[in-house]
Amino acid sequence: MLTKWLNLTVSMMSTEEKIFEAAFKVFQSKGFTGARMQEIADEAGINKAMLHYFFRSKEKLFEAVFLNAFGKLAPQVNEIFNSEDPLFEKIEKFVHSYISFVIDYPFLPQFIIQEMNNNPEFVAKFLKDEKRPNPSKLLKQIETEIGLGIIKPISPKQLLLDIFAMTAFPFAAQNLVKGIINISNDEFFQLMEERKIHISEQIINAIKK
Repeated sequence: MLTKWLNLTVSMMSTEEKIFEAAFKVFQSKGFTGARMQEIADEAGINKAMLHYFFRSKEKLFEAVFLNAFGKLAPQVNEIFNSEDPLFEKIEKFVHSYISFVIDYPFLPQFIIQEMNNNPEFVAKFLKDEKRPNPSKLLKQIETEIGLGIIKPISPKQLLLDIFAMTAFPFAAQNLVKGIINISNDEFFQLMEERKIHISEQIINAIKK
């Protein structure tokens, strides 16, 4: 009886992993609006009824994929924020880590904005999670380095907002960016790779004494 239960548990975990992989592929290529549950079920090699057994709706599945993906980024970000590295090194590491992550999960910034407007309860729940990125130590470090004369006087929160905005905006407004500067999808991601260095240099040169 125990063996049967263990086999069933392993099978369910394997199916759920297949669903996550399939959903990631479909959401990445089609976005939330264009993705279809049947397409995800086909990609996972299961029927639609089985997919709905695990996730009742596309919204629930997307949220699960989001939390699963973001759960891989948050520890990296917190490790950077809480390290003993100098501020400039933290800026470089954060920009590189965030952009690399969103290149792998390009639908996430747009989803976050969509959810903030359409599902504020989910966003509020996510922001209360103890594993979310916590910049409190970084903000104190900015204040300290201002006091030591390492960087110019600047609002720590404004600096943090600048870093987030410069890294997140191109992904959140990806189609707009591509249209305005008339670039292909491949050119866009090449540009994002270049921004890993560009953003860090821009911010560091602007604040250092």
